[in-house]
Amino acid sequence: MIRAREHNTRGKEKVTEGDLRLRIVVILCFFFALIICFRLFFLMIMQHGFYTALAVGSQEIYAKLVPDRGEIFLQDSRTKELFPLAMNRDVFTVFVDTRDIEDEETVDNIFEGLNSIFSFDDERKEKVIQILHKKDDPYEPIKKGVLDDVVEELRALDLPGIGFARQKERYYPEKKLAAHVVGFVGKDGEVGDIGRYGVEGYWQADLAGAGGFVEAAKSLAGKWIPLAGRSLQSAEDGVDIVLTIDRTLQFTACERLRRALEEYGATSASLIIMDPASGAIRAMCSLPDFDPNTYNEVEDVIVYNNTSIFTPYEPGSIFKPITMVAALEEEVLSPDSYFYDSGEREADCTKPIKNAGEKIYEDTTMTGVLENSINTGMVYVAEKLGKSRFRNYLEDFGFGVKQGVQLDTEISGTIETLYENRGNNIDCYTATASFGQGITATPLQMVSAFSAIANGGVFMKPYIVEEILHTDGKIEKITPREVKRVVSGRAASLIGAMLVKVVDSGQAGAAAVNGYYVAGKTGTAQIAGLGGYTEETNHSFIGFAPVDNPKFVMIVKFEKPARKYSSATAAPVFGDIAKFILEYYHVAPAR
Repeated sequence: MIRAREHNTRGKEKVTEGDLRLRIVVILCFFFALIICFRLFFLMIMQHGFYTALAVGSQEIYAKLVPDRGEIFLQDSRTKELFPLAMNRDVFTVFVDTRDIEDEETVDNIFEGLNSIFSFDDERKEKVIQILHKKDDPYEPIKKGVLDDVVEELRALDLPGIGFARQKERYYPEKKLAAHVVGFVGKDGEVGDIGRYGVEGYWQADLAGAGGFVEAAKSLAGKWIPLAGRSLQSAEDGVDIVLTIDRTLQFTACERLRRALEEYGATSASLIIMDPASGAIRAMCSLPDFDPNTYNEVEDVIVYNNTSIFTPYEPGSIFKPITMVAALEEEVLSPDSYFYDSGEREADCTKPIKNAGEKIYEDTTMTGVLENSINTGMVYVAEKLGKSRFRNYLEDFGFGVKQGVQLDTEISGTIETLYENRGNNIDCYTATASFGQGITATPLQMVSAFSAIANGGVFMKPYIVEEILHTDGKIEKITPREVKRVVSGRAASLIGAMLVKVVDSGQAGAAAVNGYYVAGKTGTAQIAGLGGYTEETNHSFIGFAPVDNPKFVMIVKFEKPARKYSSATAAPVFGDIAKFILEYYHVAPAR
């Protein structure tokens, strides 16, 4: 028994010594782990910024993924068929790697092959020959913006050292058509491609999309390190945009306007066609125009400005129906109300207001005032309305503020002169504003106001984007938006009938279309200069048809034409295009 106890005691001593050594090892491991954790904390947290900066360029890969820019489409407003107005296409930079050129004979063969494709001029020939004689140069551009079919021709020649670098390019297949509507994509030193003017400028963020990126670690040899992790965010392509612009109407109207611009010797011309029931813009022309594919070749950057929305002007007599419909709404006058024209009217101006050509019309009616475009009669109408009511109606019709059409860049006209001397008495500014002088408006403001008349007195917000097509398949439709009722249906019908008389019996006979009741008004307005009005004029015609159920409202405007009156310039252009529109939409004759 004594020996057994001794044996047990020695075993316990051995166990105790083993436990002690194990505990020491555990403590040492814990101690070293604590040191490592502290060190990692110090490196990863306390000195994170330093080591991140140290790693940039040597261990981190950052590859930016570029999104595709959204495309822009015109449409056929009858069938809803789409036509690309702005799109992306692949182009190539043709370059040479001179390390693959062995001798002078090879240089000659390469040059002859390139010249057979590109037909270099003398200056470029010398430059290309110099490039081909460079030694050990891996990349020398020969030609940029080369299309795929040309690249295939070059590939077939199998020229040594010739390579191709692919890149995306913004392309406008319709060239000048709707150039001011679409705008263009230019270059910015910091952000690269960026939309300018028109849809490209206004919708830049939506069309451009969002760039993506990939981040990962690489070894000293430049290989990906799989276990180091990788972060990927895909690029989000831009949205596609469908415009309300009808391709056929845009082409037909703008080409007719172009011929007239040249015939009349005008400085510029504008035209807008609008659907009065919805506010959708079916055509918008501004001349002179440009090709967005070669936007950098214009002689003057002022050509980028869309005069339909950017250039306010004194509209002249096309403004008279706005004043008249306000008086009809207030029932201070009727179409048959009597007026005696003496040829001039006092209105607190430095001299009496007179009619064009200083004509005197004597006994007439309000319809006659519009038919003969009598300035003194419009001053009488403004007197009946009173300054405050007159100004309020102009505000309701959208004058003095931007219409909010989604194009870059819109400018508003001004009616600021009507806010001076806030009493209700008619001053000189109010008197001249009654027939469209002393205030300014853009063609877009004028066609929007007339659309309210054509739409039974309801003002619709003008718009030019019909659909936004998102990359996830979602289609965002832009619905017509009623802004407010400006005048009653009764007043709108009365002024419409009066404007039909203007076309049928007044100064706007050239705007008539056989078989249809066309409502419209001419405007020939002197252009203000230093110290008063000049002899130069702006010519406009605005109207709609058929009068009982208008399919369109259209304004035609010329700046400084060589002819004297708008009845011989804007009116006949309106008549030609109006005839085409009515046939295009298969509107049956009603007279």
